[in-house]
Amino acid sequence: MGIETKERGGREFESGAQIISGQLGKTIQRLRKAYNFSLSELAEQSGVAKSIISQIERNETNPTLATIWRLSQALDISIERVLSSGEEEPFIEKTAKADTPILVSEDGKLRLAIVGWIKTVEWLQWYDVQAEPGGELDSEGHQRGSIESLSVTSGEFEVEVGDIIQRAKAGETLRYRCDRRHVVRCVGSEPGTAMMICILKAAVME
Repeated sequence: MGIETKERGGREFESGAQIISGQLGKTIQRLRKAYNFSLSELAEQSGVAKSIISQIERNETNPTLATIWRLSQALDISIERVLSSGEEEPFIEKTAKADTPILVSEDGKLRLAIVGWIKTVEWLQWYDVQAEPGGELDSEGHQRGSIESLSVTSGEFEVEVGDIIQRAKAGETLRYRCDRRHVVRCVGSEPGTAMMICILKAAVME
Protein backbone atom coordinates (compact mmCIF):
# COMPACT_ATOMS: atom_id res chain seq x y z
CA MET A 1 0.00 0.00 0.00
CA GLY A 2 2.93 2.33 0.40
CA ILE A 3 1.67 2.95 3.93
CA GLU A 4 2.20 -0.03 6.19
CA THR A 5 -0.01 -1.00 9.14
CA LYS A 6 2.02 -2.44 12.00
CA GLU A 7 -0.53 -2.59 14.81
CA ARG A 8 0.00 -5.70 16.91
CA GLY A 9 -0.07 -7.98 13.85
CA GLY A 10 1.48 -11.43 14.20
CA ARG A 11 0.79 -12.06 17.88
CA GLU A 12 -2.90 -11.31 17.63
CA PHE A 13 -3.07 -13.22 14.35
CA GLU A 14 -1.63 -16.31 16.02
CA SER A 15 -4.04 -16.08 18.94
CA GLY A 16 -6.89 -15.88 16.46
CA ALA A 17 -5.67 -19.08 14.80
CA GLN A 18 -5.67 -20.83 18.17
CA ILE A 19 -9.17 -19.62 18.96
CA ILE A 20 -10.65 -21.13 15.82
CA SER A 21 -8.64 -24.36 15.95
CA GLY A 22 -11.11 -25.99 18.32
CA GLN A 23 -13.79 -26.12 15.59
CA LEU A 24 -11.42 -26.26 12.61
CA GLY A 25 -10.81 -30.01 12.88
CA LYS A 26 -14.52 -30.84 12.79
CA THR A 27 -15.02 -28.51 9.82
CA ILE A 28 -12.19 -30.06 7.79
CA GLN A 29 -13.42 -33.57 8.56
CA ARG A 30 -17.00 -32.67 7.62
CA LEU A 31 -15.92 -31.17 4.30
CA ARG A 32 -13.60 -34.08 3.52
CA LYS A 33 -16.39 -36.60 4.08
CA ALA A 34 -18.79 -34.48 2.02
CA TYR A 35 -16.36 -34.88 -0.90
CA ASN A 36 -15.93 -38.59 -0.11
CA PHE A 37 -12.18 -38.03 0.24
CA SER A 38 -10.07 -40.41 2.29
CA LEU A 39 -7.24 -38.89 4.30
CA SER A 40 -4.82 -40.12 1.63
CA GLU A 41 -6.85 -38.57 -1.20
CA LEU A 42 -7.09 -35.20 0.55
CA ALA A 43 -3.36 -35.34 1.26
CA GLU A 44 -2.66 -35.98 -2.42
CA GLN A 45 -5.01 -33.19 -3.56
CA SER A 46 -3.75 -30.60 -1.09
CA GLY A 47 -0.07 -31.42 -0.70
CA VAL A 48 -0.57 -31.53 3.08
CA ALA A 49 0.78 -34.66 4.76
CA LYS A 50 -1.81 -37.27 5.74
CA SER A 51 -0.51 -37.29 9.31
CA ILE A 52 -0.95 -33.50 9.57
CA ILE A 53 -4.54 -33.67 8.28
CA SER A 54 -5.28 -36.39 10.79
CA GLN A 55 -3.87 -34.28 13.62
CA ILE A 56 -5.92 -31.26 12.47
CA GLU A 57 -9.12 -33.29 12.43
CA ARG A 58 -8.40 -34.52 15.97
CA ASN A 59 -7.54 -30.94 17.07
CA GLU A 60 -4.06 -32.04 18.09
CA THR A 61 -2.27 -29.23 16.24
CA ASN A 62 -2.68 -25.55 15.34
CA PRO A 63 -2.17 -25.49 11.56
CA THR A 64 -0.52 -22.59 9.79
CA LEU A 65 -2.59 -20.40 7.49
CA ALA A 66 -0.64 -21.86 4.56
CA THR A 67 -1.89 -25.33 5.49
CA ILE A 68 -5.48 -24.10 5.82
CA TRP A 69 -5.17 -22.40 2.44
CA ARG A 70 -3.97 -25.60 0.74
CA LEU A 71 -6.80 -27.61 2.27
CA SER A 72 -9.37 -25.00 1.24
CA GLN A 73 -8.09 -25.16 -2.36
CA ALA A 74 -8.34 -28.94 -2.39
CA LEU A 75 -11.87 -28.80 -0.98
CA ASP A 76 -12.83 -26.02 -3.44
CA ILE A 77 -14.06 -23.76 -0.68
CA SER A 78 -13.06 -20.33 0.59
CA ILE A 79 -10.75 -19.91 3.58
CA GLU A 80 -13.52 -17.95 5.31
CA ARG A 81 -15.83 -20.97 5.16
CA VAL A 82 -13.09 -23.32 6.30
CA LEU A 83 -12.41 -21.10 9.30
CA SER A 84 -16.10 -20.84 10.15
CA SER A 85 -18.25 -23.52 11.70
CA GLY A 86 -21.98 -24.04 11.54
CA GLU A 87 -21.88 -25.13 15.18
CA GLU A 88 -20.70 -21.74 16.44
CA GLU A 89 -22.96 -19.02 17.71
CA PRO A 90 -23.74 -16.20 15.24
CA PHE A 91 -20.88 -13.73 15.08
CA ILE A 92 -21.22 -9.98 14.55
CA GLU A 93 -18.48 -7.46 15.25
CA LYS A 94 -18.94 -3.72 14.86
CA THR A 95 -16.29 -1.02 14.56
CA ALA A 96 -17.42 2.57 15.08
CA LYS A 97 -16.53 5.15 12.46
CA ALA A 98 -14.43 7.05 15.01
CA ASP A 99 -12.44 3.88 15.71
CA THR A 100 -11.66 3.13 12.05
CA PRO A 101 -7.98 3.97 11.33
CA ILE A 102 -7.36 6.40 8.47
CA LEU A 103 -4.18 6.52 6.38
CA VAL A 104 -3.35 9.55 4.22
CA SER A 105 -1.15 9.63 1.11
CA GLU A 106 1.90 11.87 1.01
CA ASP A 107 0.10 14.48 -1.13
CA GLY A 108 -2.78 14.56 1.38
CA LYS A 109 -5.36 13.97 -1.36
CA LEU A 110 -6.03 10.27 -0.92
CA ARG A 111 -7.39 8.70 2.26
CA LEU A 112 -7.58 5.02 3.11
CA ALA A 113 -9.96 3.84 5.82
CA ILE A 114 -8.73 0.50 7.16
CA VAL A 115 -11.93 -1.52 7.16
CA GLY A 116 -10.17 -4.89 7.09
CA TRP A 117 -9.98 -7.20 10.08
CA ILE A 118 -6.78 -7.10 12.14
CA LYS A 119 -6.79 -10.92 12.35
CA THR A 120 -6.33 -11.17 8.56
CA VAL A 121 -3.82 -8.36 8.12
CA GLU A 122 -0.94 -10.77 7.44
CA TRP A 123 -2.59 -12.18 4.32
CA LEU A 124 -5.63 -10.06 3.45
CA GLN A 125 -6.14 -6.31 3.80
CA TRP A 126 -8.94 -4.11 2.53
CA TYR A 127 -9.53 -0.38 2.50
CA ASP A 128 -12.20 2.18 1.68
CA VAL A 129 -10.56 4.72 -0.65
CA GLN A 130 -11.60 8.37 -0.91
CA ALA A 131 -9.59 10.63 -3.19
CA GLU A 132 -9.57 14.20 -4.40
CA PRO A 133 -8.87 14.84 -8.10
CA GLY A 134 -5.17 14.28 -8.70
CA GLY A 135 -4.69 12.32 -5.48
CA GLU A 136 -1.91 9.77 -5.81
CA LEU A 137 -0.70 6.80 -3.76
CA ASP A 138 2.81 5.74 -4.74
CA SER A 139 3.61 2.37 -3.14
CA GLU A 140 6.62 0.11 -2.91
CA GLY A 141 6.13 -3.57 -3.63
CA HIS A 142 4.63 -5.99 -1.12
CA GLN A 143 5.59 -9.66 -0.72
CA ARG A 144 6.31 -11.53 -3.93
CA GLY A 145 3.14 -12.78 -5.61
CA SER A 146 0.84 -10.26 -3.91
CA ILE A 147 -2.22 -9.08 -5.83
CA GLU A 148 -4.23 -5.90 -5.34
CA SER A 149 -7.79 -5.26 -6.52
CA LEU A 150 -9.26 -1.76 -6.94
CA SER A 151 -13.04 -1.61 -7.44
CA VAL A 152 -14.15 1.90 -8.38
CA THR A 153 -17.48 3.09 -6.99
CA SER A 154 -17.35 6.71 -8.20
CA GLY A 155 -15.06 8.91 -10.25
CA GLU A 156 -12.16 7.49 -12.24
CA PHE A 157 -8.84 5.99 -11.21
CA GLU A 158 -5.75 4.80 -12.99
CA VAL A 159 -3.16 2.28 -11.87
CA GLU A 160 0.45 2.27 -13.02
CA VAL A 161 2.57 -0.86 -12.66
CA GLY A 162 5.93 -0.80 -14.40
CA ASP A 163 5.35 0.75 -17.82
CA ILE A 164 1.66 -0.23 -17.95
CA ILE A 165 -1.17 2.19 -17.11
CA GLN A 166 -4.84 1.18 -17.00
CA ARG A 167 -7.93 3.23 -16.09
CA ALA A 168 -11.24 2.26 -14.49
CA LYS A 169 -14.52 4.10 -13.97
CA ALA A 170 -17.41 3.47 -11.56
CA GLY A 171 -18.46 -0.18 -11.68
CA GLU A 172 -15.10 -1.34 -13.05
CA THR A 173 -12.29 -3.19 -11.27
CA LEU A 174 -8.55 -3.28 -11.82
CA ARG A 175 -6.48 -6.21 -10.53
CA TYR A 176 -2.72 -6.03 -10.64
CA ARG A 177 0.50 -7.35 -9.18
CA CYS A 178 1.51 -5.21 -6.23
CA ASP A 179 4.81 -6.95 -5.45
CA ARG A 180 6.57 -4.16 -7.33
CA ARG A 181 6.21 -0.39 -7.31
CA HIS A 182 2.64 0.58 -8.16
CA VAL A 183 0.82 3.91 -8.28
CA VAL A 184 -2.91 4.54 -7.83
CA ARG A 185 -4.24 7.91 -9.03
CA CYS A 186 -7.61 9.62 -9.01
CA VAL A 187 -7.86 11.12 -12.50
CA GLY A 188 -10.33 13.54 -14.04
CA SER A 189 -12.01 16.51 -12.41
CA GLU A 190 -14.24 14.66 -9.93
CA PRO A 191 -13.44 13.07 -6.55
CA GLY A 192 -13.26 9.31 -6.55
CA THR A 193 -14.13 6.44 -4.22
CA ALA A 194 -13.14 2.80 -4.41
CA MET A 195 -12.68 -0.41 -2.44
CA MET A 196 -9.10 -1.68 -2.39
CA ILE A 197 -8.25 -5.25 -1.43
CA CYS A 198 -4.68 -6.55 -1.09
CA ILE A 199 -4.09 -10.30 -1.10
CA LEU A 200 -0.64 -11.03 0.29
CA LYS A 201 -0.27 -14.30 -1.61
CA ALA A 202 3.25 -14.94 -0.41
CA ALA A 203 2.13 -14.80 3.20
CA VAL A 204 -0.56 -17.38 2.47
CA MET A 205 1.52 -19.77 0.40
CA GLU A 206 4.81 -19.84 2.27
